[in-house]
Amino acid sequence: MAKTYEEINEKIRKKKAVVVTAEEIKGIVEDKGASAAAKEVDVVTTGTFGPMCSSGILFNVGHTRPKMKIEKAWVNNVEAYSGIAAVDCYLGATQLPEDSPRNKIFPGQFRYGGGHVIEDLVNGKDVVFKATSYGTDCYPRKELETLMNIKDLNDAWLLNPRNSYQNYNVAVNRSAKRPIYTYMGTLRPRMANANYCSAGQLSPLLCDPYYRTIGIGTRIFLAGGVGHVIYNGTQHDPCGERTENGIPKGGAGNIAVMGDLKKMNTEFLRGVSQTGYGASLAVGIGVPIPVLDEDVVRRAAVRDKDILAPVVDYSEDYPNAAGGPLAYVSYAELRSGRITIEGRQIETASISSYPKARKIAETLRGWIKDGTFELGKPVQTLPSSESGIKFKMLNYRPNEK
Repeated sequence: MAKTYEEINEKIRKKKAVVVTAEEIKGIVEDKGASAAAKEVDVVTTGTFGPMCSSGILFNVGHTRPKMKIEKAWVNNVEAYSGIAAVDCYLGATQLPEDSPRNKIFPGQFRYGGGHVIEDLVNGKDVVFKATSYGTDCYPRKELETLMNIKDLNDAWLLNPRNSYQNYNVAVNRSAKRPIYTYMGTLRPRMANANYCSAGQLSPLLCDPYYRTIGIGTRIFLAGGVGHVIYNGTQHDPCGERTENGIPKGGAGNIAVMGDLKKMNTEFLRGVSQTGYGASLAVGIGVPIPVLDEDVVRRAAVRDKDILAPVVDYSEDYPNAAGGPLAYVSYAELRSGRITIEGRQIETASISSYPKARKIAETLRGWIKDGTFELGKPVQTLPSSESGIKFKMLNYRPNEK
C-alpha cells in the first residue's frame, strides 16, 4: 500500500514513525522482503561527508556609517565576490589568499583558503574583513577594515551550487613519471594507489537513483543544521549509462543546497587543504527518503557490491578529456582496500569519510524519531533520465576580432 508525505509526517509528529538508516534497510529487505519492509518502515536516512568544492557562503555584513557600496572584499585575505548590491558578498570554498604561493608544491601547501574561512566563522572566530569601493553620492565610503564575527552578520547562508554527487570516479595515475596532485588527492605513479570519494550504499542519490523523492524543497541535514535542496546542481547529468538495477556508472546527478550557516557546526563542515591542488570544504549532507512504496524501499536497499564506479587515469585521460574508464569496480571492492586493474593489485583509499556518513544518517534518524524534523515534499523532483539533459564540454569558439 502506497504512503503519502502527509501520512508519514503525521506519524513523525506523533513520534510513531519507523525510521532506519540506509545501512539498516538492507538487512530488513533481505530478511523480510521489499513488500514487508515498505509496510513496516516509513523513512530511510542517508549520509555523505567529503570534499565538495562547489560550495560557499552568501553573507550580508550590514551597512557602514557612512554607507559603502562594496566593490572588492577580502575575508582573512581571501577574496569574496561582491558584485551583488551594496553589502552582500559570496565567498567560495576554493578561493585562495592573495599571497598564497601557487607555483611550488610542498607539504601543507594551501593550508588556508575559502573553506577554512567558513570553518573559522562557524567556530565563532573573529576574521578580518577588508573592502574597497569607488564611492558614490549615496554610498560615499571608499575603504573599510574591521574584525567580523558570524554573530555580527545579518545573514550567513551556506549556498552550494553542486554537492553530493550521485557517483564518482576512482582516480589513478597511470604515468611512470611522477606523483600527480589532484582534487582526488596525491596519486602515485604506475597506479600505485587509487582514491575514491563516495559513501556508496549510504550516499543519498544512490539510494534514490531516479530521484523519486528528492528535489526542490526537500528538507535535509546540512552541516549539522537543517537545510534544503534548492535545485538540481550544476552539471547534473542524469542520462548517462546505468547498471541493470538503475545505478549510474558515473557522476550523474547532484544537488544544489542551502542552509543557515549560523546553525551549523564544524563537526560536519571543515576546511580542506589539498597539496598541489588548492583548498576546499568538506560538507556533511543527509537526505531522508520517505518510503512511499515498495519500489522506493527496494532501491534504498542497494549494497556496495551492486554499485560500480569508473576507474579513470588522471595523468592523461582526465586532464585531456580523452579516453574512457580503464575499468569499473564495485564499492565493496574499493572498501576492501585493494582492487585489481590490468592484472595489478592496487591499494585504495577514500577521501570521504564513511564513519561520518554513518553518523549523519544516524543523527538524522534521531531527529525524525524525536519529531523535530519533518519531511519536505519536493515541489519539483530532480530532472530524471527521461529529461534528455546531457553534460556538455565547453564549445570553444576563438574570438577572431
